[in-house]
Amino acid sequence: GGAGCNVLFYFAGLGCGTLAVLEQNEAGIVLLRSFDWNDGLFDVTWSENNEHVLITSSGDGSLQIWDTAKAKGLLQVYKEHTQEAYSVDWSQTRGEQLVVSGSWDQTAKLWDPAVGKSLCTFKGHEGVIYSTIWSPHIPGCFASASGDQTLRVWDVKAPGVKLVIPAHEAEILSCDWCKYDENLLVTGAVDCSLKGWDLRNIQQPVFILLGHTYAIRRVKFSPFHATLLASCSYDFTVRFWDFSKPNPLLETVEHHTEFTCGLDLSLHNRGQV
Repeated sequence: GGAGCNVLFYFAGLGCGTLAVLEQNEAGIVLLRSFDWNDGLFDVTWSENNEHVLITSSGDGSLQIWDTAKAKGLLQVYKEHTQEAYSVDWSQTRGEQLVVSGSWDQTAKLWDPAVGKSLCTFKGHEGVIYSTIWSPHIPGCFASASGDQTLRVWDVKAPGVKLVIPAHEAEILSCDWCKYDENLLVTGAVDCSLKGWDLRNIQQPVFILLGHTYAIRRVKFSPFHATLLASCSYDFTVRFWDFSKPNPLLETVEHHTEFTCGLDLSLHNRGQV
């Protein structure tokens, strides 16, 4: 997406991917465990029911389940996607342990980590899927962002797409759900804009945030503030926004010297990104 071809070449040049598990303590950030895979790793999600388990998604279309408490690490491999598995996310709502993956084969797949194959495949996107994110509020509901310029909302209990939002006139590389409003999502795209969407009225965005100068690679809502979000971009910057303010751009951080491809906000430390 956008300048993503450079990043892909970088992964391909390495030939393999590494999952690094880090810990922050008095000494700083230390490497706890490191596991290798034979293709680039594009995304990672922590288990919501076991602190030692993670799932990664890979350039060969597979998902890997890792247990950091085991020396070998690798528990299971799911190989169903026929192209790069670019996104993976573990459900946030209580009472279910579900994983969703999104792929460049234009499908999203639903997984139960206790089952050896996918439970369901979601078709409808007409371009590669870059991002698949569970709703933190609605059980069995996830959103997907695609190169087909749409944001889509799905319900795992019903076949077919629930909602199609033509959100940008460009590839959409990232989306996220507001933690305080079950109807509010944000998208980030190759057109350098962030847009907020109310699922009850998708005719126009509820906000548009401008300032990035290249494609936006990842956007995340704050776990602590209803109107605060963070984004990162191929313009090397991380930006913080409050969409409720007349001047929503709070801060631009220019500490990276290369494409900024991912970010997340700590659930435990209010100020940590």
